[in-house]
Order: sequence, then C-alpha cells, then structure tokens
Amino acid sequence: MALDSFLLELLEDPVDHESLLYIEADHVLYNPRRRVAYQVIDSIPVLLPDESTPVSDERHDAYVNDPAARSTGKAS
Repeated sequence: MALDSFLLELLEDPVDHESLLYIEADHVLYNPRRRVAYQVIDSIPVLLPDESTPVSDERHDAYVNDPAARSTGKAS
C-alpha cells in the first residue's frame, strides 16, 4: 500500500531534516544526500537513523533516476 500524499508532505529525514525520495516499488524512503534508505513497513515509515541502510552507487543512481519516485515535503 502506498503512502498517503498528506503524510508525504510531512516527512523529512530525521538527521538532516531535508526531503526524501519515496520509492514505492522498493518500499523505502531514500535520502540521496546521505545515501541511506529507510524501510516502509505496512505503510509505516521507519525513520530511525539506527535502522537506516546504506545504499550502493548503483542503487543510488536507480533511485534518483526513477521516474516514479516522489519527493517528500511541501513540493511533493
């Protein structure tokens, strides 16, 4: 199940407090500046820094070039 648009407007990275990319196909919220992904489990974002996972260069390129990726924050 996809994240609600209202929720996407509110979400930000807990470390740098900037927007994230929502990659629905992989069920993650991705921070391209820090190159970490946060899992979305049962439509609940797990935005805990200790639970984030590093992202490889290949996966980073795929995420930032994904046409279906949605940005969080007011501009989403």
